[in-house]
Amino acid sequence: MEAKLIALGVETFKIALLLALPGLLTGMLVGLAVSIFQATTQINEMTLSFIPKILGVVIVIILTMPWMLNSMTDFATNIFNMMPEFIE
Repeated sequence: MEAKLIALGVETFKIALLLALPGLLTGMLVGLAVSIFQATTQINEMTLSFIPKILGVVIVIILTMPWMLNSMTDFATNIFNMMPEFIE
């Protein structure tokens, strides 16, 4: 029983990481590109680094939303199906 709970906890962390990964990677890559652009042009504007990151993350979240929703519903379905095993 404890092994199943530990496996469920590990699976929860995996799904959380997979769902957060597209937005985090997009923010990191867009931030890196904007930083390189700012360093080469010597433009130090705070909104120049903030707005593209927000737009990039929003676009990626919109594009990956069907996959995220399917992953979350599959995970929730698996948890609900496993509930009788944990209630003894």
